[in-house]
Amino acid sequence: MHWILRLLSHGIALAIGFALGIYMLPILTAPDSPDAAALTASAEGATYTGSFTRDLAGSDFLHWGTGSISLSPQQITHMGALAPGPDYKLYLTPEFVEDEAGFEAIKAASVRIGDVEMFDGLILPISEGINIEDYTTVVIWCEAFGEFITAAKYR
Repeated sequence: MHWILRLLSHGIALAIGFALGIYMLPILTAPDSPDAAALTASAEGATYTGSFTRDLAGSDFLHWGTGSISLSPQQITHMGALAPGPDYKLYLTPEFVEDEAGFEAIKAASVRIGDVEMFDGLILPISEGINIEDYTTVVIWCEAFGEFITAAKYR
């Protein structure tokens, strides 16, 4: 009986350690975010702006974003914070969504801009051939777990 309790307690400790590792690894390996001056300069002259908020239907205490998003035909700048996590992607979508089901319904009509590896602001280039006028919303999505993080309507 004693060995069953040990096995159970060690299994629980292993599961907690694994979960913490999945959560902490992106934080530990994230490159440095651009400084405030670089973010401000990148956002100047933006064609569109929007805001991430924590009060979206698909956001919760582990999946959220705050701050402003600025778009020009060449790049997207985020000044704010994102909940850290693995395998985040930034998408442009043709309509505003605020949860997993909404995004999955329009994912095929959306375009992936790039990887989100920083959680305190970022600058992502927009590939040639992508027209921001064809979309209305920026979505941050966790590809690995199919989790909605946040969204901001920019037009």
